[in-house]
Amino acid sequence: MNSFSGMDWAVVAVVVVVIVTLFAGIKTVPQGFNYTVERFKRYTRTLHPGLNLIIPFIDTIGAKLNMMEQVLDVPTQEVITKDNASVKADAVAFYQVLNAPQAAYQISNLNQALLNLTMTNIRSVMGSMDLDELLSNRDTINERLLRTVDEAANPWGIKITRVEIKDITPPQNLVDSMARQMKAEREKRAQVLEAEGLRNSQILKAEGAKQAAILKAEGEREAAFRNAEARERLAEAEAKATRMVSEAIAAGNVQALNYFVAQKYTEALTSIGTAGNSKIVLMPMEAASLIGSLGGIGAIAREVFGDGGGTTPTPATPRSATSRSTPIVTNANPNPFVSPFQPGGSQT
Repeated sequence: MNSFSGMDWAVVAVVVVVIVTLFAGIKTVPQGFNYTVERFKRYTRTLHPGLNLIIPFIDTIGAKLNMMEQVLDVPTQEVITKDNASVKADAVAFYQVLNAPQAAYQISNLNQALLNLTMTNIRSVMGSMDLDELLSNRDTINERLLRTVDEAANPWGIKITRVEIKDITPPQNLVDSMARQMKAEREKRAQVLEAEGLRNSQILKAEGAKQAAILKAEGEREAAFRNAEARERLAEAEAKATRMVSEAIAAGNVQALNYFVAQKYTEALTSIGTAGNSKIVLMPMEAASLIGSLGGIGAIAREVFGDGGGTTPTPATPRSATSRSTPIVTNANPNPFVSPFQPGGSQT
């Protein structure tokens, strides 16, 4: 069996050294990471994802930095608001390393630094706000926190992408007070809405009453106008009739005057007899003569209104004005115009 000579061992040693040197000088960086290269403990360059070569035994890998966006969970902490209300708040932050050398050599313990920086700014930002503003303006708090923390972490090569307040928990007694306040506000708004509805209803009713009054006034005005027009036409008719009677009298025709007087006399007696509050009606004795002469009045009417022919009847001669008055009891006799000379009549 042949044994290795000294030359063979030297070749093997050289091969091993070359292989080890190659492995020491070849570095593979995974995707999403950056490696810093240090030469004699001093930063020289950054290795990016992929196959990279360094000087073996002279260059070394300093820091391996995750360049992907990362999540930083901020624990719950107590915050005193501007109006001295104590609340508990927790948050979550998202950051990304943009400059590997700065993140590796500008700050020590990057995660702890970012956590403390975020917690400090949460207390600072939320402590400058009132409780009501704190609970209702969470977007404003997130925006202010993002701007402040990102500005502070910029020298470290860190980009703060988002800062979100997950929960804000006030004390239980404060929660009860807020519930009572909310109930009171809702009742107040309900009362305001009810009052506005009542006001609008009253306004609408007043508008309706106004329109009704306007329409009623217009109707009354139109009715008064029509009544005045009717009275005017009636007056014209009366005037025309009176003029015709006057012309007939002036022409020597006394029958027209007799007809006119007899008509008015009959209408007056009819009004007296049909009065609702009349129990006893006193009539002159001429009433019987008038009732007896109704035929003569008809003849006069025929003559006045153009019924041709016939002799002019002589009107009944009334008795003297000193004639006695005969009382006629309407309860005993329903006809107040019964002649005392007819059957059924009574003569006093």
